[in-house]
Amino acid sequence: MDILGELRQRFRTALAGITAEPEPLLEMIRPAAEPKFGDYQANFAMSLAKQLGRPPREVAADIAARTPLDDLCQQVEVAGPGFINLRLRDDRLTGTLAAVLSDPFLGVPRPATPRTYVIDFSSPNVAKPMHVGHIRSTVIGDALCRLLRFRGDHVVSDNHLGDWGTQFGMIIYGYKHFLRPDAYAAQPVAELSRLYRLVHSLLGYHELLAELPVLEKAAADRAAAATRLAEQPSSSDKAEAKKQAAAAQKAARQAEEALKTLAEAREKRAKVVADPAQVALAVEHAAIGQAVLEEVVRLHAGDAENLGLWREFMPHCLREIHAIYERLGVAFDEELGESFYHNQLSDVVADLESRGLTRESDGAVCVFLEGFDAPMIVRKRDGAFLYATTDLATIRYRIERWKPDAILYVVDHRQAEHFDKLFAAARLWGYGGAALHHIAFGTVLGKDGKPYKTRSGDTVGLESLIDEGVRKALAVVEENDNRKPDGAEFTADQRAEIAETVGIAALKYADLSQNRTSDYEFSYEKMLALDGNTAAYMQYSYARVRGIFRKAGIDRGALLAGIAGPDASGAHVRSPIVCGQSAERALALALARFPEAIAESLADYRPNQLTVYLYDLTRKFSTFFEACPVLRAESDELRQSRLLLCELTGRVVEKGLELLGIRVVDKM
Repeated sequence: MDILGELRQRFRTALAGITAEPEPLLEMIRPAAEPKFGDYQANFAMSLAKQLGRPPREVAADIAARTPLDDLCQQVEVAGPGFINLRLRDDRLTGTLAAVLSDPFLGVPRPATPRTYVIDFSSPNVAKPMHVGHIRSTVIGDALCRLLRFRGDHVVSDNHLGDWGTQFGMIIYGYKHFLRPDAYAAQPVAELSRLYRLVHSLLGYHELLAELPVLEKAAADRAAAATRLAEQPSSSDKAEAKKQAAAAQKAARQAEEALKTLAEAREKRAKVVADPAQVALAVEHAAIGQAVLEEVVRLHAGDAENLGLWREFMPHCLREIHAIYERLGVAFDEELGESFYHNQLSDVVADLESRGLTRESDGAVCVFLEGFDAPMIVRKRDGAFLYATTDLATIRYRIERWKPDAILYVVDHRQAEHFDKLFAAARLWGYGGAALHHIAFGTVLGKDGKPYKTRSGDTVGLESLIDEGVRKALAVVEENDNRKPDGAEFTADQRAEIAETVGIAALKYADLSQNRTSDYEFSYEKMLALDGNTAAYMQYSYARVRGIFRKAGIDRGALLAGIAGPDASGAHVRSPIVCGQSAERALALALARFPEAIAESLADYRPNQLTVYLYDLTRKFSTFFEACPVLRAESDELRQSRLLLCELTGRVVEKGLELLGIRVVDKM
């Protein structure tokens, strides 16, 4: 039922007799850019002609003649410099849809050999609330899990929690020195978050004091260098004079950047100094940096008090995180945080050393990797381990336990160098059997083009982001419900339920509809719009389909009960779907392309390809709905056909949104 897959298979046979590598050429068979060129185009003749030293049109005509297409295409045309335009037979298109009607996978083929994937995503630090930066990893990772499982692969979703290390040293120090017992008893996570922020700000104050003299000296040195180069006499040699001018410009830019960095540091200091209580606290805890590190060391060494506090804090932190995941409809097979791997780190380093893969550098144990300027440090001079050590232990554990074909890390693009090194080190270590992929993504931006923050400059909490989205969705639901010609339809509880579904869907879809490697501007107004490529538009299209059946009192099960599928030979019986009008055919073709959308989304792990497909499908459905009367069709046969097209549209939209982690509502 995968039409594009079948076309490629037909051409594969013809190409195999001409070239040793047909696969790259088969990727050039794509849906046609415009209907006037047919339904699909094969654009490989130009590339192949260069290899063969023959005219492209001649190559295209030869391959088209070699490929058996009569039972699949009603028109095969060689056009332009060598394009092969393909228009499907209508009976083949409608027969495909008849088979899809009884297929729970909507035409998506099952893999002959399912693959096993481990997907590492979300992975917040549990010591502080989740924020807007976690939305992308969480929804992209969840969508990839859903898509791969739907295709038929085995998926292990793993939330690699930041539940160990320095952040807990900070909280433990804060708990011992600044705790408000009543606040902790009432709202433990809020109080732990306050302690984390307080200790973080005190550490920042002392770091800033130490940094300012360094920045002042750097700015003075840069300024002096820029002045010196600007005042030096220009050489009489033109080439040398050009080099002098370029060096002077570079020095001027560096001086300007150093002054800007210094100004920002001074501005931060001014804000801190403006709070006398904060300064007094910082002075009182002058050795806080070393003290926090000592708390971390005691925790890692199994100190009874610190380990007891960690065990006390963890359930509170996890409860809050899980409440957010529950609202988002996200679940994990594994939640093995950094603490799980802590006792394995010494063995990781020892094993690397025994294989001769490490060298000592300034007292630290390092893995030197070809192609990288700096080594990967796996144990610091003071004996402490790093994230890289934990990540190597994690790879070993996952490969030995799950034996995956691939491990995907859904982490923002700023970690690209870390993962490049990590994967190179894992392969050097002998754990290169699984494909390792960094699924990088961009940043959520505000209207100012900077990372999205509150007006006060704080990072936006994920829970508040969800609450605000639901609140704004409720306002839209109430406004639309109140404007209905026959009066409001929903109760307050129904409105609240719809708003929760629509608001969360809007947040997810706004993220997933972006190319994951791009930054995007966050806007509640855009994401809640009832037109355009938004979740609300998709959900409205689904509700519109369900409204057709509800209005006519049609039982969907009864409609489908008499639909016959393929016979024993695999040939389709006469389809109950017809597509005599162009809007019907366009919708039918879009529905048949659902398997292509799934394949496209997984080709480079980009869920936005599915949103592109869903938007195109719902627009074609809107055109069909306006042009082709459904309940008032000219004949019973046509009415049934159009009802079946509506039914399939609803099912595909519902399934497509489900694969993005988005729920639908029957009424809006």
